[in-house]
Amino acid sequence: MGNSGSAVKVCTDHQGGINWLSLSPDGQRLLTGSEDGTARLWSTADSQCHGHFQGHESYITFCHLENEAAFTCSADHTIRKWDVVTGQCLAIYRGHTSIVNRILVAKDYLFSGSYDRTARCWSVDKEKQIQEFRGHRNCVLTLAHYSSRDVLEEEEEEEEEEEKVSRDLLVTGSTDCTVKVWWVSSGRCYQTLLGHTGAVLCLILDAPNRELFSGSTDYTIRTWNIVTGEQLKVFKEHQGSVICLELVNRHLYSGSADRTVKCWFVDTGERIQTYKAHKHSVSTLKYHAGILFTGSGDACARAFNSRSGVLQKIFRGHKFIINCIQIHNELLYTASHDGTLRVWDIRGICKRNKRRLKKERSVQGRSSQKGSLSRLFNNKVGCMVQQENGE
Repeated sequence: MGNSGSAVKVCTDHQGGINWLSLSPDGQRLLTGSEDGTARLWSTADSQCHGHFQGHESYITFCHLENEAAFTCSADHTIRKWDVVTGQCLAIYRGHTSIVNRILVAKDYLFSGSYDRTARCWSVDKEKQIQEFRGHRNCVLTLAHYSSRDVLEEEEEEEEEEEKVSRDLLVTGSTDCTVKVWWVSSGRCYQTLLGHTGAVLCLILDAPNRELFSGSTDYTIRTWNIVTGEQLKVFKEHQGSVICLELVNRHLYSGSADRTVKCWFVDTGERIQTYKAHKHSVSTLKYHAGILFTGSGDACARAFNSRSGVLQKIFRGHKFIINCIQIHNELLYTASHDGTLRVWDIRGICKRNKRRLKKERSVQGRSSQKGSLSRLFNNKVGCMVQQENGE
């Protein structure tokens, strides 16, 4: 049974629900995007608000934070870039004709997905649209990006000579039940991945292993070879939409509307663990130091031992769904539709988990040593039996 936890800080500056929470690469800042049409910048050192970005004409759907710049997208059909020091709007990216619901920053590119059925690529610095990806029959909900250098062999790259100028590829998931892979340089569709019978809500990319994972409202997770487009496996045990995914050390964690998280061993497709206790959909999840943290529509965050599935702690205080979580310096940050950002101290459970892992490794080491002695003994007995039988 998990213990209840109290927040060490509650940030109530937003006047509307928080739809997303982004952590800067250096871990020094957090960015929240809200239903109130503004974004706020927070310091992880003191959890104080150090920036207020105003300018969008409707609610912010998603946000992304770099070390020196912040990006927000909105139901006003635009994306904005902000200076994190001055709070000044540096650029407005216009072109979408409906709600922009997702953005992704990679290198000098800014990618966006919209309810207008397109994804687009923008130059981060020039405030200019570079490419439009048109082909989905319904809205684009989720994005991923990789370079063909990460996945293609030399001979395969030669076959794609026309794409040599840029080897970047964009992956899009849509409510039209498909996943598409696009060449960024030409906007040409490289692969259409068919198999889902429901909207694709989430994507996780494992480029070094040439794998893509997609979660859907058809209750399944599917694994794809991103070079050939072949469907490799279908994970079928969920009884509700798959809302969020996390991939750690060849273990895939999936959060669902069926109120559970499941852990799968990617190489075999085996379901290893099911994490229960949620009273509503699992809306977000994050793995940290052997602990699985989840946020739910029941307004609680939870911490589970990732290996045993045991609930270690419940974080209560929010009034509505937790939309996003981040972890930095053994602090858990939860952003909710109730408009608050809450900060929780997780040092205690992290410390207990480290002790548990150390103890488990020690036991495994002794078991391994016993196993080696046992195998040595059995081998000797086997040899003796063979000699007695004259084999």
